[in-house]
Amino acid sequence: MCDTDSPTVLPTTGTGTTRQDWERFRLNRNAALSDGHGWLSLTSLQWLSAEAAELRLFPGLWSADNGWAADKEGNTDDGAATLWAEPGDGLLFADSQLPASGTLTATLADEESLLWVQHGSTIAELARRGGRYLVRTRDSQSPVLQAFHGVPVFDFRADLVLPGRFEPYPGPRVVNRTTANETVSASTEIVGELVFELDGHDHRLLAEDGGSGALDVTFHDATNHRSTAGWRKLTVPRPSGTAVVLDFNKSMNYPSAFTAFGTCPMPVQGNRLDAPIEAGEKAPDSDDR
Repeated sequence: MCDTDSPTVLPTTGTGTTRQDWERFRLNRNAALSDGHGWLSLTSLQWLSAEAAELRLFPGLWSADNGWAADKEGNTDDGAATLWAEPGDGLLFADSQLPASGTLTATLADEESLLWVQHGSTIAELARRGGRYLVRTRDSQSPVLQAFHGVPVFDFRADLVLPGRFEPYPGPRVVNRTTANETVSASTEIVGELVFELDGHDHRLLAEDGGSGALDVTFHDATNHRSTAGWRKLTVPRPSGTAVVLDFNKSMNYPSAFTAFGTCPMPVQGNRLDAPIEAGEKAPDSDDR
């Protein structure tokens, strides 16, 4: 799903039942967010059009043929993005650091991203969201990244490390959802439900396949827009049987909590807890660290 496939997204491992485990998790999480061209380095989001045009904050002329969606036979055309770069623009391919000039093209499937070309401290990330191509600039000197000293968090709560069970579906169910960017809609595959008890009541949250043997749950709770961002994500190790542990101390913000240039998924309908989950990450502008 968009803005969740970054190398800065950290999977939850182990049962997370101790403060020591949680402290290690926090160190790794803050280190991942400190990456020079990670989510905190975003400085713009610009949609590409069919007509070649300049971008803010990055050289070259850019355009995109957005292609078309699947027809009745399942055929698709993902189109392509094109960059015209002069040798004097001083661009390098981000992965190889070799000079990048001439007519350059790239094709992405929907929800894919590519750290494509670099100019100085800035990398142009090509992405495809909602069937359209966009470019996000990632600057290792961005003010947000330079001011980052760790995500504010609640103190460790052993009582919010909750046993539960996973009830898998016979097959994935496709569910539509909205995102942090009102111009981008998306869908996801729900693979089952996580059932657990909180404050004497049973709760259910719809779970996605998070890859690498994990389940992802994106949820609202009663702390949102108060001490926490608008929604958060919890990653749970996928069990071989049905027993799971939901360690809400490892609830994380999506990139859209830190930047206006995220296209992160919002919770699917029904993933709302009436109780306040005062564990895990707070809103980035919270004073408490």
